Amino acid sequence: MTTRPLTVVKCGGNPAVDAEGICADVAKLVGEGQSVLLVHGGSGEIARLAGRLGVPQRTLVAPDRVTTRYTDPATLEVVVLALAGSVKPRMVAELTRLGVPAVGLTGLDGGMLRARRKAAVRAVVDGRTVLVRDNLSGRLTGVRTGPAEALLAAGFVPVVSPPAIDEHDRPVNVDADRAAAALAAALGAERLVLLTGAPGVLADPDDPTSVMPVCEVPRTGAPGRFAGGGMALKLVAAREALAGGVACVRIADGRVPHPVSRALAGSGTTVTMTDAGRVTAGPREREHRT
Repeated sequence: MTTRPLTVVKCGGNPAVDAEGICADVAKLVGEGQSVLLVHGGSGEIARLAGRLGVPQRTLVAPDRVTTRYTDPATLEVVVLALAGSVKPRMVAELTRLGVPAVGLTGLDGGMLRARRKAAVRAVVDGRTVLVRDNLSGRLTGVRTGPAEALLAAGFVPVVSPPAIDEHDRPVNVDADRAAAALAAALGAERLVLLTGAPGVLADPDDPTSVMPVCEVPRTGAPGRFAGGGMALKLVAAREALAGGVACVRIADGRVPHPVSRALAGSGTTVTMTDAGRVTAGPREREHRT
């Protein structure tokens, strides 16, 4: 793998996130001699395409307030079409226009993202906790680093998104923030930047000016009283990256000009972990032997 510093950037799927600005910042980092791996979601495009195709969408809310997308077979098809067929080609094309060699991948390519399908998901429905068993989502279990390492060493910017591949070699939906964290840990990245449709982690969710410069998350359990919904999942992802050895994790606004540069300069929220002890173990899997 390249010995240049590696930054993993996650481009959120909120329609307000400035994908072109993120690509411009990635081009700037590459021009400065840094290696970058770009991970993206696509919630806005998934919702748009699902509406166009008449596929109902549903959100699952866990007891700890973490929200996830309910993924039935039709929704999984929409996720793959939206991410691999719409969002990713636009980002690769924009990077190419900026003179950056980029290659688009999903977690399926080369078996890069491995996951175990969740047998059941706990969700709160009408005030009761129920088990949802027909959800085609998975929990990441490993990263095969070979494809990304080869591309980075050759000077390319990998542009990666879900889905992952499960224990039965079938696609499953996984959270893009946690995928970014797993890739950052497995590849030994120095920095992980999670760009979203908020200015950072807010002490008061109703006050966009209440950005916390530092957010400390516990090593286990719920990520914090102030974080619900998608932000809670970002804090879980940040914790996983820190536990995997990533030195710096920031959650920052992806809607502003120069979002990556601003985040690296200190805007948004730096996530730290209580009882911090840096560990080197992370989800890492070399090329499979046959």
